[in-house]
Amino acid sequence: MAEEYKESLLKKKYYENCPGCKVEQNKAVQRGIPFRELIFTWVIVLCTALPISSLFPFLYFMIRDFNIAKTEEDIGYYAGYVGSSFMLGRALTSVPWGMVADRYGRKPVIIIGTVAVVIFNTLFGLSVNFWMAVTTRFLLGSLNGLLGPIKAYVTEIFRDEYQALGVSTVSTAWGIGLIIGPALGGFLAQPAEKYPNIFSKESFFGRFPYFLPCLCISVFALAVTIACIWLPETLHKHGGNSILPDDSDEALEAGSCEPNEKGKTVETEESGPIPKKSLLRNWPLMSSIIVYCIFSLHDMAFREIFSLWAVSPRKFGGLSYSTKDVGEVLSVTGFGLLVFQLSLYPYVERLFGAIMVSRISGVLSIPVLASYPLIATLSGLALALVLNCASVIKNVLSVSIITGLFLLQNRAVDQDQRGAANGIAMTLMSLFKAAGPAGGGAIFSWAQKRQDAAFLPGDNMVFFVLNVIEAIGVLMTFKPFLIER
Repeated sequence: MAEEYKESLLKKKYYENCPGCKVEQNKAVQRGIPFRELIFTWVIVLCTALPISSLFPFLYFMIRDFNIAKTEEDIGYYAGYVGSSFMLGRALTSVPWGMVADRYGRKPVIIIGTVAVVIFNTLFGLSVNFWMAVTTRFLLGSLNGLLGPIKAYVTEIFRDEYQALGVSTVSTAWGIGLIIGPALGGFLAQPAEKYPNIFSKESFFGRFPYFLPCLCISVFALAVTIACIWLPETLHKHGGNSILPDDSDEALEAGSCEPNEKGKTVETEESGPIPKKSLLRNWPLMSSIIVYCIFSLHDMAFREIFSLWAVSPRKFGGLSYSTKDVGEVLSVTGFGLLVFQLSLYPYVERLFGAIMVSRISGVLSIPVLASYPLIATLSGLALALVLNCASVIKNVLSVSIITGLFLLQNRAVDQDQRGAANGIAMTLMSLFKAAGPAGGGAIFSWAQKRQDAAFLPGDNMVFFVLNVIEAIGVLMTFKPFLIER
């Protein structure tokens, strides 16, 4: 009885001193889907995704108003630099933020990221020249390091049977943010022109025509920052030791330092911790990150090209859409994506597996992309219907690919390395995504100057290049390159 009482006291102290252990204890008793954590994850990821793409519908006009482009065809080059500056900043700081998350917790990094959105997204909307726009976007990317920690967070706070739903929530909120962001930018940019009865040209929003969408996103980010005060921490803290609750019995009873049956390390006084396996030598992790980077490059280039293509004149192969028209298309797309990811993706992943879902989605994306130049030949109701259907399908497939690769990355490492692993993924992905808008803008500008070329004239070349990148990504999902842990 004395031994049992002593053990119960030790366990009580163990859980009381570690927020992560309390989360694990709650996981052990939960039966249904943890909707509170689901909502937390949703709004945090949405908060960081909205500012990334909200500028795309109005970036063409913003660069034009800066008067830095010498010709109309050169606007795409400068638009690419502004779009890439965010990703470049994030690439330089993602690994340090991941290490901070592993040392001090997921929660502080998440809160700093949402505060960065409040400050620098607001300043971007007030940009008066090209270099101010580039600088504020770069700083926003540098200080917004929460995406890696939030991916680690969902794998730690959800039970095993709900992890696909948790990671799907991240990628869904991310995809929705990358769609709602441009929709907000399309509806709210240049309000004095769109809604003259509400906003006059002499008003503050008339003088800063691209501030309103940024302000709305920043207000939302401020609300999310306040809500994060109640965000539960999942990192295990035991006086500097990282002992997971699954190992609590072994830690209380054993006097040696050996991996338990789950492969986690128990640290004792007699011997130090077993050295952690190098993340760079973890091929299941690194292979999934590399494939993720290829698809991320494609995804970011496509998002910039789609908006530029939609608003460009018909004479250059575009649709002559307004920012409001682009916003309407992306709103429909966002709704379709939300329905699929929350209702169907967890079952599809359970049936086929993460790798197969990513592979099939990549293959199906190729004919969808190839149809976009043909869609530009339509008009009226036929154009609206076909474009909306193609946009929904393309984005559902893209987010399904990313979700599967998220799952593979977080399953490839243990908790004490998950923040750093996601930091590496964010760094490499951000470098590729930084190349996406810059390369996409350059290819788009080049393609618009070759309307009479014999081989793949105009925008046909743009979508052909996107399909080549997609095909490379699909090939890399096969063994021996991509391996699941």
